[in-house]
Amino acid sequence: MAILTEVRDPRVRDVTVTRVEMAPDMRSATVHVSVMGDPARERLALQGLARAAGFLQSRIADRIETRYTPRLKFELDAGVKHSLEIARVLGEVLPPAAPPPDSPNPSEPSDASPQEDA
Repeated sequence: MAILTEVRDPRVRDVTVTRVEMAPDMRSATVHVSVMGDPARERLALQGLARAAGFLQSRIADRIETRYTPRLKFELDAGVKHSLEIARVLGEVLPPAAPPPDSPNPSEPSDASPQEDA
């Protein structure tokens, strides 16, 4: 939450924390982030986060009671972008989804239409 609300660096925008990996001794943490935008935007966001690491560590120290405050290292998590790219490629190569068998077919007359008496 601090990344979104408390970091004032304009480079740190559209950043989502996807996961955090703590070292067994809890002295360091790798924060995996996803950044919406092109590779230049991702690089700038990572630079901004690295610059704000000390501030974020101090905010963590205020909130947790441990002997050591973990040192933060930020890494780009390409998983979200990778899954979006896979979905795009699949959308191009797979045929359109067929409607469910329960749904009425607009080209066929429905049973509920009024019938003329002959």
